[in-house]
Amino acid sequence: MSARSPLFAVALLLVAMTSIQTSASLAKTLFLRLDPVGVTTLRLIFAALVLLIVLRPWRNFRREALGSLLGYGVAMGVMNLTIYMAMQRLPIGIAVGLEFVGPLVVALCALRRWLDLLWIVLVVAGLAVLLPFGHNASALDPLGTSLALGAGACWALYIVLGKRAGAVHGTGTVAFGASIAALVILPIGIVHSGSNLLQPEIWPLALALALMSTAIPYALEMVVLTRLPASTFGTLMSLEPALGALSGWVFLGEILGVAQWFALACIIAASIGATWSSRLTPEQTPL
Repeated sequence: MSARSPLFAVALLLVAMTSIQTSASLAKTLFLRLDPVGVTTLRLIFAALVLLIVLRPWRNFRREALGSLLGYGVAMGVMNLTIYMAMQRLPIGIAVGLEFVGPLVVALCALRRWLDLLWIVLVVAGLAVLLPFGHNASALDPLGTSLALGAGACWALYIVLGKRAGAVHGTGTVAFGASIAALVILPIGIVHSGSNLLQPEIWPLALALALMSTAIPYALEMVVLTRLPASTFGTLMSLEPALGALSGWVFLGEILGVAQWFALACIIAASIGATWSSRLTPEQTPL
């Protein structure tokens, strides 16, 4: 398989997504030794250090879009914190599926065709099955569900603000964002986890988590984006909830029911549909 082949790019993207979802399983095993707030704190610190060393973003720093850059970093930090707190209470696949609603809403806001109502219906159908209300009230932890949806809202802000900041700061945006996220979450981690953060035996796992969830997938995605159309990239990324569910099953023994798989399928189908529709709709800035 040629390194310039589209199939090679697809393989790289699958590796990137698998790395992210496998890191979620690693994070969840770390919860047995350190709470989600502490794990988030260490992950962001190590991710920021790695990205600063590799990208050295200060060389091209500009004051333009500083507000968007700060908002992007804060959204990144809160997104990481809330999704880990959600994963402590929910299966990984469900948490990722609920979180995925955030970027999906951003995509839907840019669409203008009647057919796009179908994708909204699919999202609503998926959420109707997953959300804990009515006859389904005992199916999922309400706080975990709220945290996952909150992470999705932060992901939406992360996309919108990251696009604005990235237009000015380029690839250095993610390094700046990770550094801001680490600075935002660090005080919370110190207050909440205290001396538990100073366990040297956990640091190698936290570094591995940072590499698997941030540095490695980011690098691979940058390569893939230069080789695949944006629509193909978005369609493949829509598989993340399914990969999250698979990772939870393989590494943690988390088994989803038929209704939960149906809900994830609805969300994935809506994401693929919205990505497909975006090729037919003139680009507009969401929100």
